[in-house]
Amino acid sequence: MDCGLEIRQARLSDAEKIFALIHLHRDELIVRPMGDIVKNIDRFVVAGTGGRIAACAAYAVLPEFGAPVRAAAEIQSVAVLSNMRRRGIGRRIVGAILDRIEALGVQEVLVLTFAPEFFGSLGFAEIPKTQVMHKLYTGCINCTKHADPFTCPEKAMLKRLG
Repeated sequence: MDCGLEIRQARLSDAEKIFALIHLHRDELIVRPMGDIVKNIDRFVVAGTGGRIAACAAYAVLPEFGAPVRAAAEIQSVAVLSNMRRRGIGRRIVGAILDRIEALGVQEVLVLTFAPEFFGSLGFAEIPKTQVMHKLYTGCINCTKHADPFTCPEKAMLKRLG
């Protein structure tokens, strides 16, 4: 369903709105500092109209030991305003992120999520967290929500591209 929202590359002028949107969903997302959003603004996509932001998503490339072509990517900070959900916005914004990731030549995309049904509908499959130890070490180790990544209720999911 088209809601008249434009899906586009985030701009620096969107940083405060992205920060606020992620903070609205702090129970489901890792809150990102403003500096991190600004530093990675080129990795964010937003959905909005008339200067308002209804959704955002970002990605990060995860370095891998060995050949650079084996690097994976992670989808991060997927947030849709509560009153805008169930309109296909999340599907469109994640699709835009997947297009960017695929253009880089990345073969695998990871997500850690509390919404496995949503990502499952996009072709992601649940995997054991032990398969993504590099992510757990670099990201989850600093999480302030859960003491142990293996008892955290987030699901690790993977999608193969290409």
